[in-house]
Amino acid sequence: MLDKNHVYRMFKNIIERGTVLTDEPMSKHTSFKIGGPVDVFVIPGTVQELASSIKLCKDEGLGYFVMGNGSNLVIRDKGMRGIVIKISESMSNVEVKGTKLIAEAGALLSVVSKVALRNSLTGLEFASGIPGSLGGAIAMNAGAYGGEMKDVVAKVMCLDTDGNFVEYENADMNFGYRQSRVQNENLIVVQAEMDLKEGSYEDIKAYMNELTEKRTSKQPLNLPSAGSVFRRPEGYFAGKLIEDAGLKGIRLGDAQVSDKHSGFIVNAGNATSDDVINLIRVVQKTVSDKFGVKLETEVKIMGEE
Repeated sequence: MLDKNHVYRMFKNIIERGTVLTDEPMSKHTSFKIGGPVDVFVIPGTVQELASSIKLCKDEGLGYFVMGNGSNLVIRDKGMRGIVIKISESMSNVEVKGTKLIAEAGALLSVVSKVALRNSLTGLEFASGIPGSLGGAIAMNAGAYGGEMKDVVAKVMCLDTDGNFVEYENADMNFGYRQSRVQNENLIVVQAEMDLKEGSYEDIKAYMNELTEKRTSKQPLNLPSAGSVFRRPEGYFAGKLIEDAGLKGIRLGDAQVSDKHSGFIVNAGNATSDDVINLIRVVQKTVSDKFGVKLETEVKIMGEE
């Protein structure tokens, strides 16, 4: 059993510019607005505090999970045991050097893409409406509208599980569909350098506006969700399979398959994690029974059962 007060004091000794909390509700830190309390919640104020936090967890044998913007998480209602380390606004610096854009992991993709726009750099338009942070986007090779992070990332600075800094070139990142070396080796993205191209400010802005219009017309952005719940099965589109299975708009408790986009499950009120997880299972079973296609979740389900 974790001694929360003891662990809290240990983190307070190394976190000066950041924040340390106990029993913090994860519902405050996920786009789904769902999730019970975590034992100890740490927001490092600097990259060095992040490294020190990882080393402390390793040295003390403490279980930990590192998160970004929480836009791809379903946290169970009983919460999470151990430590959650959140990379947030305190690690979100973005700078431009010529056609290179260098950003820290806590920077939101929407902000990074706006910096690219202001500097008339093209290549990141696809990311302008993705709700996550840069670190999470690189970890899962996030993509939309024909673009993926692997298309623009040149170098990635990470922390390994020992709290040491390691740097990888694009070719060494093992990028694949919604995966990367980061996930496979439990690395933590600290900073990334992206190679963009000079472009026309007006053209870049027009394309970003076009993608924004597509999103707002087709996605349920007015309700809490974790984006696309399921990975794209080879040869199919998850949303179309779900709709063709007659599941569009189906509801369990306050969790609902969006009636705007069947690939999304939304929190239509006060959904519990059980509502969401049970609805995911109903969708998976129905699609499997009707079409013989296995839907795998893209969202990460975590916490105490």
